[in-house]
Amino acid sequence: MKRAIDLLGATCGIALLWPVAIVIALAVKLDTPGPALFVQKRVGRDGRIFHCMKFRSMHVDAPERATHHSTPADVTRVGRILRRTKLDELPQLLNVLLGDMSLVGPRPCLPSQTTLIEARRRLGVWRARPGITGLAQVNGIDMSEPERLAGIDAEYLAQANLILDLRLIFASLPGLSRLRPDLGMQR
Repeated sequence: MKRAIDLLGATCGIALLWPVAIVIALAVKLDTPGPALFVQKRVGRDGRIFHCMKFRSMHVDAPERATHHSTPADVTRVGRILRRTKLDELPQLLNVLLGDMSLVGPRPCLPSQTTLIEARRRLGVWRARPGITGLAQVNGIDMSEPERLAGIDAEYLAQANLILDLRLIFASLPGLSRLRPDLGMQR
């Protein structure tokens, strides 16, 4: 059921948002030299490596590292807007269609984030496809706290259902994060 909803949601998202994606790609290209898309190896379901797609929000010569380690100088002008609105994640709808990701689930990490990888393995988080959004993201928990993040990921998997996924998607929409309902996350 979750995979069918992922396919339907990604297909509808791409069908509705392709004009926005073209405008974003042009804005990225006009802002700084380099490709509009950024493709990076990430760790997915069962620990498999896949290529995660995003609109490029950083300068091409910025060091490859986790987002929470990036400096403001690494991020482009357009990239600041894309990150703030979460529109840099739009190409991940293609990752959902390819089966590498889900609309909702634990965020995929870099292969170098070994503490998070081990914590997720220990808690059984690997059984799920990584998501474009998730319980940790809407609650402001990033990969700088790997043990806490893995725990929230496990909490999501323990209570995952269609209604929760829809609420998390709604809470992730640009401009609506302040309107999100209490998602029942234990703190």
